[in-house]
Amino acid sequence: MAISQTTEVVRIRSKVLAEITKLTYENRLEKDIAGVMDIIVSEEGPRYRCCVHKEKAVLRQRINLTLSQPLNITQEEAAEGAMAGKVEAMPVISVLPEACDQCPIDKYLVTDACRNCLAHNCINSCPKKAIMVVQNRAYIDKSRCVECGLCKRSCQYGAIIEISRPCERACAVKAIVAGGDRKAVIDQEKCVECGSCREACPFGAISDSSVLVQVIQQILAGKQVYAMLAPAFAGHFGPRTKPGQIVDAIKQLGFSEVKEVAYGADIVTLNEAEEFLATVPNERPFMTSSCCPAFVSMVEKHYPDVTPMVSSTVSPMIATARLTKASNPEAVTVFIGPCIAKKAEARKYAELVDYALTFEELAAMITGKGMDMDFMLDKEFQSSASSTANGFACAGGVAKAVQAAVGGIDPAVVVKPLNAEGLENCAEAVIQLRSGKTEANFLEGMSCPGGCIGGPGGLANARVAKKLVDNLVQQSPAANALENKPAATDNERIGHWHSR
Repeated sequence: MAISQTTEVVRIRSKVLAEITKLTYENRLEKDIAGVMDIIVSEEGPRYRCCVHKEKAVLRQRINLTLSQPLNITQEEAAEGAMAGKVEAMPVISVLPEACDQCPIDKYLVTDACRNCLAHNCINSCPKKAIMVVQNRAYIDKSRCVECGLCKRSCQYGAIIEISRPCERACAVKAIVAGGDRKAVIDQEKCVECGSCREACPFGAISDSSVLVQVIQQILAGKQVYAMLAPAFAGHFGPRTKPGQIVDAIKQLGFSEVKEVAYGADIVTLNEAEEFLATVPNERPFMTSSCCPAFVSMVEKHYPDVTPMVSSTVSPMIATARLTKASNPEAVTVFIGPCIAKKAEARKYAELVDYALTFEELAAMITGKGMDMDFMLDKEFQSSASSTANGFACAGGVAKAVQAAVGGIDPAVVVKPLNAEGLENCAEAVIQLRSGKTEANFLEGMSCPGGCIGGPGGLANARVAKKLVDNLVQQSPAANALENKPAATDNERIGHWHSR
């Protein structure tokens, strides 16, 4: 099973998830939760932190977050709450206070390139008089500095550099900063749950909550638990693992049935195409996709005036959940994909999506239950979705699908797509469209580089994943959404696809 960037942070996170899975399946979580500490903490001495006590404190918080329980309660209380099905109303992504290194980094630093020039532009530009010359070189008094950056911009030698903390640097919407005690703080009013900060923190101090235990409890209770598998699934379990083996593994975990979210993507394509034809350019100059929850959240929180341009069509996950609930009202729906932001979207549509897991959590479930993907049955797998729907997983795939559908419905209409991957690029694309600096009339916004295949909850890097997803795309029975007759039938039969 391929895992991208297998750092010590990833290994610790995976170990905790797998051990908790094992204990839950064996109904020993409440009794043996304290034993999870043993997979990392050793009384012989610290391995990752300054002391054993610090390691224990960090791991306790990580375990509680993995159980979706408050960080300030005991492990036993957290295990009891998780086994009872409780899910704490906490942000999807949180900072583990004990794990944060408080990064002692000064934002602006004078380097050896300083020439102590006569002009002293840095001194003259500083509004707080925080710069002086000490031993023939500029010096920044940190007690006065307000980190405005004027000194850096004024230095003609480029001798003053800006250093940012990894989590801050990774956040395109500036939602994370160092608090008064230098520990990272996430501004939930700005955060879009993309997960970039989690991947950037080298101390593993930022993580996402998990409902893994709650899902397993539903399975063990004999509920009809449906796995809704994201289109990117073919690309995240290694080149030797076939789609049929992944489906077989999920069923062996106890899921009643596996639904392809790509099938929902075909329905989304049909609706976004109709919406585009009905509204662009008569009612609005352009339309954006609505599949990526982090992108949609970015628009809503940071560019609210552009919100009317976002497609009102629900995402493929919501469409698939609506289909599943319509056919079986007793179904417990569980989305599984590479996206952390989907956990927030699942909460928003709690009446349709009961739980959301990442591929990382699915891999931990497989490991924790003592299963080996190599020994799963390679049952013949035939996708129920079209090529363009399976292509939703990769950057540019949504635009290609909508373009094909619009062209099939009305060949006279021209879709001029603009693809943006990564939140910084998405923001730039939104600004360009809003100001009329581009002729594009359809924006596909994906918060992760490479599209969904590059999601932080995945197991492979985007390039490797794309090759494997492309294989599935080529094997799909229908070329596009218009040719997927069952999806077109369900689209008409179920309806209600515009409630985003």
